[in-house]
Amino acid sequence: MILYHQAFDLYHSVYRLLQILTYFDRNEYVEVERLRIWDFYLLFPNKMSNIKLKRDEKDVRLMIKIFILKDSNPYELLSDNRKMFEKIKPYQLGALKCLASYGIIDKDYLHSNRVTIVSKKILSTYTSKFEPLEPKEVNAIRLLTSHFYLMPLFGEFGLKARTQLLESKYDA
Repeated sequence: MILYHQAFDLYHSVYRLLQILTYFDRNEYVEVERLRIWDFYLLFPNKMSNIKLKRDEKDVRLMIKIFILKDSNPYELLSDNRKMFEKIKPYQLGALKCLASYGIIDKDYLHSNRVTIVSKKILSTYTSKFEPLEPKEVNAIRLLTSHFYLMPLFGEFGLKARTQLLESKYDA
């Protein structure tokens, strides 16, 4: 029996990362780990409800509940988020290397575990050929690239600790 899941498709990983980078308007860089976390939550948007949020982030929790959560899919049941996150790592890194080879992101920054867009023009030539995303996917990307970009990656209240997808116990 042949099973397909978009998590294990290199081309779908490239597609998701291109979509995320399209909504990332800053001229700065984003860490590879942060981008991988964003990609995971774009792939499994229902898992965003598991992110630990502070009490003063009620509006974010409400946005996730109203605009992002969708009906559960029995084929997307994950017993362990961290294991799935590690299983898709080779596809995510392969997709980033592919984007670097096309000249969309900077190769030198990628070697230092950072992603920065080289040319918005090249990025837009690829993304203009895509069909529009569903509103829930657009809302997920907007929330990830805004609120979860401003959140630190490391530390007790960092993105790694809140999502528990990556080990954060020994982060400085």
